[in-house]
Amino acid sequence: MNVLIADDHAIVRRGLKQILAETSDIVVAGEAADGREVLSKLSAADWDVLVLDINMPGRSGLDILRDIKLLRPRLPVLILSVHAEEQMATRMLKAGAAGYLNKESAPEELVTAIRKVLSGGKYVSATQAERMISDLTTGTGKLPHELLSDREYEILCLIASGKTPSQIARQLSLSVKTVSTYRTRLLEKMNLETSAQLTHYAIKNGLVN
Repeated sequence: MNVLIADDHAIVRRGLKQILAETSDIVVAGEAADGREVLSKLSAADWDVLVLDINMPGRSGLDILRDIKLLRPRLPVLILSVHAEEQMATRMLKAGAAGYLNKESAPEELVTAIRKVLSGGKYVSATQAERMISDLTTGTGKLPHELLSDREYEILCLIASGKTPSQIARQLSLSVKTVSTYRTRLLEKMNLETSAQLTHYAIKNGLVN
């Protein structure tokens, strides 16, 4: 089973390869360091699964995932991220990911997750699965950021990470005016008044490191 690993840190890619080298059925047959390289390698060859870090430089992980699903709609994509599952797992699954795994997970969980998505299943941790079921059954208790659209959520995180409107516009291929419109909408939806309050909220809720 040929796996493509996408992460901008060489040391992380090496660590993942070492973990998977201990298996008899999974082979890391390629690596990519950014979104552009991911799409290039997906176009050039067939893969059984993609392990994708969503925090690589350049375009957002959600945008890259959407492009991947357009190019290879049947390719299972396992998201590997530093973000806690409760912050991003549901969004990524809705966008087409087959699974979500936090980078702090045990090595054997990576192998389990890859085999799960390769078999056609979906993978999240047991804790996240319980959380998602609870959300479905109760439909209550959602935090303000959980009610944002994917684009609004992306811009919230970028504002909180210190990016200026022009930097956000370049990264997301939007106009500065559009970014400002999103910021205004964010403030209204979250009942906040300033970017500083958005940043404080994001840090408090673990949306940015």
